Amino acid sequence: MSQSVYHEIGGQSAVEAVVTDFYDRVLSDEQLIPYFEGMDMAELRAHQIQFISSVAGGPVEYTGDDMREAHAHLDLDESDFDAVGEYLETALRTNGVDDENVEAIMSEVVALKDPILNR
Repeated sequence: MSQSVYHEIGGQSAVEAVVTDFYDRVLSDEQLIPYFEGMDMAELRAHQIQFISSVAGGPVEYTGDDMREAHAHLDLDESDFDAVGEYLETALRTNGVDDENVEAIMSEVVALKDPILNR
């Protein structure tokens, strides 16, 4: 993915807005709330900003845990992954990211489905 996607969507401030919107949606979902109990949300938000920036081709390298390792203890299932993906896609669209860039970012996220679901 070219670095231009990151810049086209508005750079760091846009990614931060998307992540804030994303977590507002995720943390309002009764199905997903239990996964975040006791978590350092400031740290999670920082990792998510770094992750989205990285997959969008920004000048950021994701340095968080391997996706399989980061999610292995959560015992996530397909419906959890799909719900989180829907919230991310909605947050991207709500924050003005165009269809082509939403698709580019979401394809990177979907490519991580198996490791996140520990398959």
